[in-house]
Parts: sequence; structure tokens; C-alpha cells
Amino acid sequence: MIRSLRPAIVTVAFFTLLLGLGYPLLVTGAAQAVFPNQANGSLVRSADGTVVGSALIGQPFAGAGYLHPRPTAAGDGYDASASSGSNYGPLNADLATRVAESATAIRAADGPGAVPADAVTTSASGLDPDISPEYAQRQAARIAAARGAPVEEIRRVISQHTEGALLGFIGQPHVNVLMTNRALDARFPAPAGA
Repeated sequence: MIRSLRPAIVTVAFFTLLLGLGYPLLVTGAAQAVFPNQANGSLVRSADGTVVGSALIGQPFAGAGYLHPRPTAAGDGYDASASSGSNYGPLNADLATRVAESATAIRAADGPGAVPADAVTTSASGLDPDISPEYAQRQAARIAAARGAPVEEIRRVISQHTEGALLGFIGQPHVNVLMTNRALDARFPAPAGA
């Protein structure tokens, strides 16, 4: 009987070492060698090396001098441990109320006019770090007033941080909120409370 089991035991041990240890080590080593930033979570660090966030995870910004992200349904403000959408259907009254309230708040802060869909709707994960260029540009006047900067310069910073569709046709143009806010802070330091 032991003779019959030996090939099975050897095969299980071999594939456990190969696929359970060897392959993960190979993939991890290759990722660290070729794409170290992405392999480590696309962490964003301050000048002193402190981690301030990830370029892949949305963060709340509420001050008038900052780009505001899209709404989130992930826990209490971009909580990665509670990642999810609201799961409200398009005919849900709670969704309609929340969208209307969000649109009213955006018009009060950024002026009258059309409100882009991403400004009032959550992403599927609730952690989307990006907003549409239209929503970012809509916020430029408020940001300029809070920072005491020319609105054209704020628009220029936003345009410089607008990324196009991948390969020109995959996805939509977008603006990373964290990276753009960091660029705004570097160029036009926000006054306290902005």
C-alpha cells in the first residue's frame, strides 16, 4: 500500500513546492523588479517619506481649496475594509434623493450649471480615486478663490493631471484627485482650513 501511495505523495509535495511556493516567489520577484511601485500598492509619500495615501484608493477632501472626489458608499468615507457600492437601483427613491441633495450642494459650492454624473454617483467599489475632467474643471473657480490663485492656473494644473484613455480607447479620461491636490499644494499652498 505504501508503494502505491508514494507516487501520489511525491506528486503532491512537488506541486505544493512548485505552485505553492516557487510560482508565488517568482511572480512576486518579477513584480518587484519590473513594477515595484505598483507591486507595493502605488503608495504616495510626502517629502519626509510618510505614506499619505495610494494613487489607487480614493480619499476624502472637503476643504474649499481642494478637488473633491466623487461620493463613496464605502463605510465612513473611503473605508477600504467596507468597499462596495450603494446597490441602489436606478428607480430607488433613496438614490434619487441623495443624487438631488448632492447636486444641490455642488451647485451651492461651485456655482450653477450642469453637474457631471460622477459628481453625484458612487463607483462600484466606492473607492474610485479619479473624477472626470469635467467635474474637476467645474471645481476650479472655488479652488482658485480659496487658494488666492488665478483660475486659469488652477485649470492648467488640472489639465496637466488629466490622463487620457488607456491606449487611446480603453476607458475614459480622468483626473486623480490625490495627485492633483498634491500638485495644487505644491504650486499654490492652501491657507489653513482651505
